This record gives sequence, C-alpha cells and structure tokens, in this order.
Amino acid sequence: MNVIKRLLSDKVCLTGVLLSVAMIFMFAGCAAPPKPFDPGIKGPQMLVEPGVFTVGVVSMLRTPIVFKGKGFDPEDSVFVTLLNVKKGGKLVHVPIADGEVDKNGYFAAKVGTLVKVSELLNAKLGSNKKMETAVIVSKPPIAPGTYTARAVSMESDKIAVCKLKIEAPWGLDDFKDWVGKKKGKIIEK
Repeated sequence: MNVIKRLLSDKVCLTGVLLSVAMIFMFAGCAAPPKPFDPGIKGPQMLVEPGVFTVGVVSMLRTPIVFKGKGFDPEDSVFVTLLNVKKGGKLVHVPIADGEVDKNGYFAAKVGTLVKVSELLNAKLGSNKKMETAVIVSKPPIAPGTYTARAVSMESDKIAVCKLKIEAPWGLDDFKDWVGKKKGKIIEK
C-alpha cells in the first residue's frame, strides 16, 4: 500500500511540476499590445515599448527598448534622457537614445547595447577566455522603480515625456543569467 501511495504521490508531484513549467513558459512570452498615442493630445507625445522591463543581464540585452514619439518638427533630431537616476550618490540625467524625426513628425529611438550595459546594468563589455564578447558585472544595476524619460528636440523647444518601469530580476531572469555565467557570456567581478 505504501508503494502505491508513493508512486501516486510521485506522479502527482511530477504532473504539478510539469504544469507549472508549462504555465511559466506560456505566460513568460506574452507581451502587452503596443500602446497607442493619445489622440486628444495635439502637441508632442512619447511612449516606450515595452513599458516595463527587468534588469536581468540576459533579459535586458535581449529586450528591444524603443522610444516612439510624434508631434515633432519634420527632419529634426530627438534626444531621449532618463531623468533622476541615482549614480554615485547623486541624481543625474542619463542620455539613453536618439532618433531622427521623419517627414510626418514621428520618431523611433532604440536603446543600444552599449547604453543598456553601461547605463542600465552598470556593467562593462569585455572578453571572456574564448575571446568572445562578455558582460562584466561589478556593480549593481539601476535601481528598480518608475522613471521619467524625456525627449528633447534638437532644433525646436518641443519636449515630450513618458514613464517606464524597471523591475528587479526574478526567477527566470536569474536562471538565464546563471546559464550566461556558465557559458562565459557574463562575468562577475
């Protein structure tokens, strides 16, 4: 009788674990639909996709972060800055993206790999023993929280702002980073 209970218990346990893993994979890849611009606002606007992301090293590097805006002068340039980021005990404004405004007044400014590594992860790019590019982590990343991003027009006085949320890494992020460390793509110092 004890053998039957143990086998039944093991099967139930295995089924529960498999269902849990399936649910994690099912919802981990789901993304919110892109946010539309507010049609009620006539001036410059900006939004960021995704609006929420984590500071796990692998997740940060694989997540395309794009600021999109409208209502700017055609053929202008826009610089995006993250406001009030705590660095070295001070609050500073960190430039994180730039883009060109098209003829219709829209822009898309993608956050590059170097900015993600140096400004958001507070890390450096280097090489591992195989001479492959690796992320060298020696400081904690940007603090989780809600930040304001500001887009400033280069040739006019137009400004747009939006909010973005940065979250601490969670279980799946920690696992991805552990695999990255085992592969030598992430080096902790």
